[in-house]
Formats: sequence, C-alpha cells, structure tokens
Amino acid sequence: MVQRTVLTGARVALPGGVVESGRVTVEGTRIAAAGTGTGAERAPEGDAVLDLPGDAALDLSGCWIVPGFVDMHVHGGGGASFSAGSPEEALTVARTHRQHGTTTMLASTVTGDLHDLARQAAVLSELVEQGELAGLHFEGPFISPHRCGAHQPSLLRAPDPADVRKLVDAARGTARMMTLAPELPGGLESVRLLADSGVLAAVGHTDSSYEAALEAVEAGATVATHLFNAMPTLLHREPGPVVALLEDERVTVELINDGTHLHPAVLQLAFRRAGADRVAFITDAMGAAGMSDGRYPLGPMEVEVKDGVARISDGPTAGSIAGSTLTLDQAFRRAVTVDGLTVEQTVRALSATPARVLGVDDRVGSLEPGKDADLVVLGEDFQVRGVMRHGDWVVRPELG
Repeated sequence: MVQRTVLTGARVALPGGVVESGRVTVEGTRIAAAGTGTGAERAPEGDAVLDLPGDAALDLSGCWIVPGFVDMHVHGGGGASFSAGSPEEALTVARTHRQHGTTTMLASTVTGDLHDLARQAAVLSELVEQGELAGLHFEGPFISPHRCGAHQPSLLRAPDPADVRKLVDAARGTARMMTLAPELPGGLESVRLLADSGVLAAVGHTDSSYEAALEAVEAGATVATHLFNAMPTLLHREPGPVVALLEDERVTVELINDGTHLHPAVLQLAFRRAGADRVAFITDAMGAAGMSDGRYPLGPMEVEVKDGVARISDGPTAGSIAGSTLTLDQAFRRAVTVDGLTVEQTVRALSATPARVLGVDDRVGSLEPGKDADLVVLGEDFQVRGVMRHGDWVVRPELG
C-alpha cells in the first residue's frame, strides 16, 4: 500500500497565494492534493484524517507549509565540499542543507585545474544520476582575474570554447550552469556554446562593462551570478553589468541574502526592479555552512570563518569574502523579518523561480498535485520545524 500522509491546519503557500488552515495530502513520493480540503483538491472520500494509521496525520496548526527550497549555487556545508570530488563529502553537503529545507540543489565547483574539475564532474554526475543532486554548476576557471574573489588567481584562464566543452562533456549531461566573464577572449563564443548545449550561461566574477554584459545576454546568457558581488560597482556614468543584468527580462539574478554580501537597501532595490519571478535567493555556501567558526578548505584555498563570515585566510586574495555560511532557511527568515518581503514573494525567490530556471519546475518548486512531495514546515517564527523530501521526513516535526 502507498503510504498517505495528511498535513492539516497550517498556512499553506500555494502558487495562487497563502491558504489559511490548509491541507496537503502526500501519497508515496508525490503530492496528491494541496489546498483547503474542499472542492477539486480535496482528498478522496474515505481518507479522513482520523482513519489514517499511526503518525500519517499531522495537525500543524500555527505553522507554515512552504515548498522545499531550491539552491542553484552552493559549494559546501557540514564541513564538506563538492570540490573535494568525493561522493561521501558531496552527500554530507546535501544532507546538511536538507536539514535546513533545501530539497533540490546544484553542486557548485570552485576554480581548479581543468583535469581536476573534470574528475570532480565525473564523481558528482553519478550523484545527479542517483537523484541526490539536480546538476552541476561550474564557477570558474573562466572568470576575470580582476574579480576573482575566493578563486585561485593562478588557475584562472580565458573561456576557450574547447575547454568549456571539455567540462560540459565531463559532466555527462548533468551540467546545468557555468559562470564565466563574457568580456574575456572567447567569452561570447562560450556563452553561445553553452546556450546551444542547454547549459545556463551565467555572467559573474566579471569586469565587464554595461555594453559587454548586454552582448552576453544577446548571445544567450540568462543568469547573473550573485548580482553586485564580484563585479564592477554601479556608477551613474558607468552603470556596468549590474544595470544591464537587472533591466533585461531574460535574466534571472542571484542574490545572497545573508546580511553580509548585500545591504538590505541594495537587496530591496534589486528585488523591486527584477521582482520575485526573476530573483533566485542562493547560499553560495562553503563548507562552514551549518558549522562553527574555524578554518575550512575552499577548493585549493583555505578560508577562515569568524562570526559566521568566511574570508580567504592567506595569499594574494587574503581577506576577500569566500562564499557564505548561509542556509536557505536563514535567507527565508531574513527576507520576511528584515527585508519586508511577503511570504509569497520569498517562496517564489527560494523555490519557484530557481526551479523554473533549472527546468525542474514540472517536479519541484511549488505545492501542486503530481509534484514531488518536497516541503518545509516552518513555525510562526519561521524556524524550521520539519522537512520532507520525496515523501520522507528529513526532519520530522516535533509538535508540542
């Protein structure tokens, strides 16, 4: 028999808005119904809550039920890193972020030697095929030495299309996104190659001008990697890539909402201009996510985390912010309690929009019948109370 779980009493964030005292019915790994429990979305007669066995029925009154979060840019967590090229470390990263509500994620790599990146891709692609990850994101090495951030400068290179193709091929059909600087030699040709290959071309770690960024979009770039960070500052006579990427409706902009990477006023400005349908909140998390302060590897570099902020500890880029220690539940709380966003807007930026960008919105990103039973239960304070992935509790709600 297919296990059925009915969640009742919570505020449920549906594509059409929030439903008070809603109901979500899960059958096996899928959502069978979501709504008010009346009309077309009502669970079949005879499936009343009191008739269900054991803990298959949960009264979540006072809580929120939102779709599982989708992170399209994450490097590590739980003391582990995707760049280690180890299945065990990759699974540690995935499990760490699932505890915080991220049920779908890309594995983001860090600049390295092409051979080593290809080896990492081969390992990670197996986890994609097993359903643990949603795909691979190559961040570097095809980025600007002037905006390298936490990437090893000596390993950077121009985006030769032949090299870009090598990495895409190494991922065996699991590459979903690549970040590059389009102003570098071969940049626009590589953007076109990626677009033609069905891989998202993301503009990031770039020193490009406004005009060069527009050219990249015309060539097929559709994502801005952590907008504002690792790119020229917006100036009134030189708007740079920020304005070009914000104003084009074809571009989805990543934002790191941790209070360190972006001032709240800057985040709100970007959100008002792009809207929830073009904003994807990301973590850009490295290995210290979910961990305490200390020293952690980030690709070939070492990072020191102090007061939750990660910075390169030595070398020519010492002191540079090195990703984040953010988890998406923290980004959710900050969005609604600090940034003044509505729950509906936040849900789109954390789930629906990245799912659409990654081309997986037929399965995840919203609470709709037929989709994967990926959901997060939040308390009134927006702290995680429960996480379900594919119908199984990753974090089982503990109700008083």
